Amino acid sequence: MVNRRDFLKGSIIASAASAAGPAAVRAAGKETRAPRSWSAPLIASAPVLQNAAETSMGVSFAVSADASGWVEYSKFPDMRDAARAFSGGSGLMTIHDKVALVRVTGLEPATKYYYRIGADRIEFKGGYAMKNLGAETGPKVHSFTTLGSAAAGSFCVINDTHDQKPALDLLLSKLAEIKPAAVIWNGDACNTTEKIEQAIGIFINTHEKHPEYAADTPYMFINGNHDYRGRFNRRLNDLVMFRDAAERKGEYAELGRNFVQRLGDIALIGLDTGEDKLDTNPAFAGIFKMKGYREKQARWLAEAIETEAVRGAKFKVAFCHIPLFDSDPRHNPGDVAPADKDPRYTHDFAIWQRTCANLWGPFFEKAGVQLVIAGHQHRFRYDAPAAGRKWAQIVGGGPELGVGGYGGAARPDAGRFPTVIEGKVAGGRLVVTAHDVYNRKIAGEYVFA
Repeated sequence: MVNRRDFLKGSIIASAASAAGPAAVRAAGKETRAPRSWSAPLIASAPVLQNAAETSMGVSFAVSADASGWVEYSKFPDMRDAARAFSGGSGLMTIHDKVALVRVTGLEPATKYYYRIGADRIEFKGGYAMKNLGAETGPKVHSFTTLGSAAAGSFCVINDTHDQKPALDLLLSKLAEIKPAAVIWNGDACNTTEKIEQAIGIFINTHEKHPEYAADTPYMFINGNHDYRGRFNRRLNDLVMFRDAAERKGEYAELGRNFVQRLGDIALIGLDTGEDKLDTNPAFAGIFKMKGYREKQARWLAEAIETEAVRGAKFKVAFCHIPLFDSDPRHNPGDVAPADKDPRYTHDFAIWQRTCANLWGPFFEKAGVQLVIAGHQHRFRYDAPAAGRKWAQIVGGGPELGVGGYGGAARPDAGRFPTVIEGKVAGGRLVVTAHDVYNRKIAGEYVFA
């Protein structure tokens, strides 16, 4: 395991988001230059697609001043017959000076759409003193394809990026090569995030070499334990939006990261393992309440596996950040009360999540889940099915590039490299390939019939 304290000391806090290139300003149907008093373009990033689904798609982008965002979308590359979706939904549009979040709904499954982003610059001095100073559109038309049982393409998984730019460069380059239908970002994108500017540098202006990394490929984000830490991360859905509320009943409204989505013959099931320390650990001041959150997810999962999206799928793959199995008896299973410490274990936090395995495992067995893909341990490995556990598990590697830990000496330890885990259906079988993007080779390939 990586020494996380060394890792946190060696991590670099992301800088505030930088402005993107110039964009056109549209006023009264004409494109004009921005007035000189506007110090920067209003649209400050390329779009980032979030929360791929059958009939909806989330779109986010950075802005440089008070603005209300929108997305124009069409089935045609020339954008004819385009419709428009607005930030904030119906009724009252959202105004924000850092980010625009737009959810496009009412889409058709397995369908390609073309889109472009835009924003209205708003001068807001009070409830009776507001003014629209003109609209700005993004410089490019992008596209996305919705999911569904008739959709094609592969999924990819990345994890434990921890805002490490060298590792992200390798990962995003590989994803651009594969061009999957969707990417599952399986937790620990952050370390601890205190301000929205820092989060924009992680999730929107993610890497200067890849400014459009998610403009045409949607990302489905699942929290890791570090994504709960810091003042802003307690409001992370202000930037990385929860999934469409229409996907779940009111009882499960807070399960904004959970999902069941079809990609052709594959049912993708997203779950959130939460923190790697117990609620009773004094380090967290009693303000973490993960026990009930995990139990509620079990009730959600019991209903989700009975939907046609799961029952009708030939292959079922679940995703969560902390592994649900570990064969090493020294590895802390995350249920050592009250403060996660026990001399039997090497670490004072959960290396794997026995509680979640006990809560969710029976439903995996009932649904016929073949594979769980996790992260957290910063070391790639494959766990074959075994007695009492019919599903296999793949644990993705961390962001280390040829070292045993951040700032540590070079070590040839197996598994310490970033991975892109790719899954696709070929010849009636699910083929899952783990790409070692540091050594530029395949770390493993696994076939599910």
